Amino acid sequence: MNHYDVIIRPLLSEKAYDIIPDKRYVFIVHPDANKTQIRQAVESIFDVQVARVNTVSNDGKVKRYGRFIGRTRAQKKAYVILKKDSKPIEFFEGMAE
Repeated sequence: MNHYDVIIRPLLSEKAYDIIPDKRYVFIVHPDANKTQIRQAVESIFDVQVARVNTVSNDGKVKRYGRFIGRTRAQKKAYVILKKDSKPIEFFEGMAE
């Protein structure tokens, strides 16, 4: 699994916008990725220094499709905290104002 397979997309929500000034970023990541792989992927893709990675796995929501009951896809989120002396991620600049 290469670095671009680990990071699926950034999570852009109100809660995610509120923590950007603290150099904390939220990404949707591959469900099988571990914290070390996420750290290496963020450091290589965005050229920053990662201090800590926290992950959260969410089960899919239960949905009804007519008389059938199913689940939406499960996802895994990674909260990435950069070091104090690291530069911010350029992709997110201007979003947290």
